Amino acid sequence: MIHPIPAGTRDVLPDEMRELRALSERMRAVFDAAGYGEVRTPTMEYEEVLRRGDERAAGEGYRLFAEGGRVLVLRSDTTVPIARLVATRYPDAPTPIRLCYFSHAHRPVEPGRGTPAEFQQGGVELIGAGGAEGDAEVIALVLDALDAVGLGRHRVGVGDGSLFRNLMVGFGVPEDSRAELLAALSRRDLAGLEMLVSALNLSPVAREALVTLPTMRGGPEVLDRVSPTVRDALDNLRACHALLEERGAADRVIFDLGLVRELGYYTGVVFEIYDPAVGFALGGGGRYDELLGRFGRPLPACGFALDIQRVHTALMAEERLAQT
Repeated sequence: MIHPIPAGTRDVLPDEMRELRALSERMRAVFDAAGYGEVRTPTMEYEEVLRRGDERAAGEGYRLFAEGGRVLVLRSDTTVPIARLVATRYPDAPTPIRLCYFSHAHRPVEPGRGTPAEFQQGGVELIGAGGAEGDAEVIALVLDALDAVGLGRHRVGVGDGSLFRNLMVGFGVPEDSRAELLAALSRRDLAGLEMLVSALNLSPVAREALVTLPTMRGGPEVLDRVSPTVRDALDNLRACHALLEERGAADRVIFDLGLVRELGYYTGVVFEIYDPAVGFALGGGGRYDELLGRFGRPLPACGFALDIQRVHTALMAEERLAQT
């Protein structure tokens, strides 16, 4: 008799569990050596707490009801809970604060997408370190962690979440149209984005810039082709690249100026981690300088989360390619 489990969930048997645990331990050792202390937050949070951090983090969760009728939500990411933790547990602690975690998160299954409803993340949060120095530290750390687990082909796509938003403001895109354009961009629907831009009453220069920016991908030379109206973000990306060169990690970086992250708390540099052996991102992260302030301790911050199962899948794919 087959007893079903919920869509988007899976059982993990001993052989795979041993491999996942070993992978996590290698990552944990890298985080620990870099001074990141491990924390754990509850799987459930009050809905109003998550909503304070990010509307989407609360709006798409699995809900339960506590005594007294308060709504609980299974967390969909760990960054918002850690922002709450820092404001609550470290209200006066000196910065920077370096934290890491290994935890499960839950997101509703998207029909036809094959996305998991439950997944394990391993990640870090660098709290209180602003600008390119913090960005470079976090990007270099994710590369070190993937080196440690045995991956050899991974790359990081780096962009800035403010680039496209600032272009829309600078070129006078109506405020009620911006969310739709960003949604198309987050889906990588460039054809749909072009249609939406074409329907707006914008100058030819504005339409060209908005449609072209998301296609810019490559080395640091692509930054020279971007409109000077977003110079501050470009200067930060150049500074981040220079610091990664000093760390010997710049050869793993690909600038992707159309990259945006789905969650709305990102304010600057954003990135995703790829491996050509598989057809999906292994994780991502970025800068979120306004999130901590929503919980009462305004601090700049940057972090990343890796999907442990996806990293394991990429590792097995690389091993198969090495044997052919």
